Amino acid sequence: MPEPRTAPGRFLLVRLLSLTALTAWWPLSSPAGANPLGVDGRWQLVFSDEFDAPLSADKWTRCYWWDDNGCTNLGNKELQWYMPQNVIVSDGKLILRAKEQSLPGYKGQTYDYSSGMVTSGRSYFERPEPDRFATTYGYFEIRAKLPAGKGLWPAFWLLPSTHDSKPEIDVLEVLGHEPDKLKMHVHYRDNNGDSQNAGSESTVQNMTEDFHVFGLEWRKDAIVWYFDGEEKWRYTVEANISQEPMYILLNLAVGGEWPGAPDQETVFPAEYVIDYVKVWKRQS
Repeated sequence: MPEPRTAPGRFLLVRLLSLTALTAWWPLSSPAGANPLGVDGRWQLVFSDEFDAPLSADKWTRCYWWDDNGCTNLGNKELQWYMPQNVIVSDGKLILRAKEQSLPGYKGQTYDYSSGMVTSGRSYFERPEPDRFATTYGYFEIRAKLPAGKGLWPAFWLLPSTHDSKPEIDVLEVLGHEPDKLKMHVHYRDNNGDSQNAGSESTVQNMTEDFHVFGLEWRKDAIVWYFDGEEKWRYTVEANISQEPMYILLNLAVGGEWPGAPDQETVFPAEYVIDYVKVWKRQS
């Protein structure tokens, strides 16, 4: 069993034993009306899941790549232990469910919450294999409804196939007590190898009351964030933009240094509900 290790920033991870890995490239047809919301151009759909069948082991694993019968992000001092049973597919939706639940985790430490996550990466034992899905550049989109409540921290993000902690692109991060604040970030290493980040926040509709579409176009020279088809932020410092393959992560964290612990007003179980995940490549 591997020992967890420390990595700068978001990515101090302990990994849950995953499902069998397969090579990840998903050339798909792209019917009329199936292009990214609000973005012009010609696109080829290369990855898609509309969750109309049980969770696909070909597309997803249910934790980070460190293996210890569950996982968490120790670097953020999060309070949840991710468990596979907290990842549910029901009625055409992917549900990442957080619960108040006392259970053992890393080195016997007791966690007061369980939650769910999925990635298109690979497990510790699959390290020699390719990610289930990873790509360099593209348009990444989900339609989702987010949970409300202090201490809840849903996210949709990208990490490199090298299993380094940087670069990192956060398509969305939302704190449950600020349901109308969409947070967008890019994390990178500078010329000295030090971790740096840039970010922006946009006031939008309450993201816990209904489904919304979250999108991001990642290009060589720019990263552009969208909410319901409307551009919200554009980052154009090319030297700090990832130029390497990255995979997808979706998770519902509980607690941590950023959102703080849940309070008495936070209702459990809490659910991050995803209607679909799609990735396109721009066609010349």
